[in-house]
Amino acid sequence: MREATVEDAADILRLVRELATYEREPDAVANTAELVERWLFGADAVASALVAELDGRVVGVAVWYRSYSTWTGAPGIYLEDLFVEPEHRGHGFGRAFLVALARIALDRGYQRFEWVVLDWNTPAVGFYEALGARPMKDWTTYRVEGERLAVLGAL
Repeated sequence: MREATVEDAADILRLVRELATYEREPDAVANTAELVERWLFGADAVASALVAELDGRVVGVAVWYRSYSTWTGAPGIYLEDLFVEPEHRGHGFGRAFLVALARIALDRGYQRFEWVVLDWNTPAVGFYEALGARPMKDWTTYRVEGERLAVLGAL
């Protein structure tokens, strides 16, 4: 487990595409290696990543960014994506990612570590709950994107 570098951009994108396929949206990824380089490693980076390697090959990724809670008055970590190649699951990579991110949060004085999971992804739900995570049952995620974002921004 290590912090990702710009040299990992293509592998990060490959794993994000594999995640999209797993989540039943294989054509939804518009990202490119250049955009990964810009937004994870550029001068105005907005996210970070950890990667897991096996025999010199990247087999897992965790992409995250810093959030802020007005209620706690402190930053937190929002985990955007966590993916380990199916053939490498069950070997502790997912757990290692979550432990590493929890340690980053604690070391930096952050108060929260959050993410979302698809309701039908019962293996992930069970995995997260076994590590002490709990669902936020009263909260619903809303999103504005694409044409609706343009319309809202034009009001």
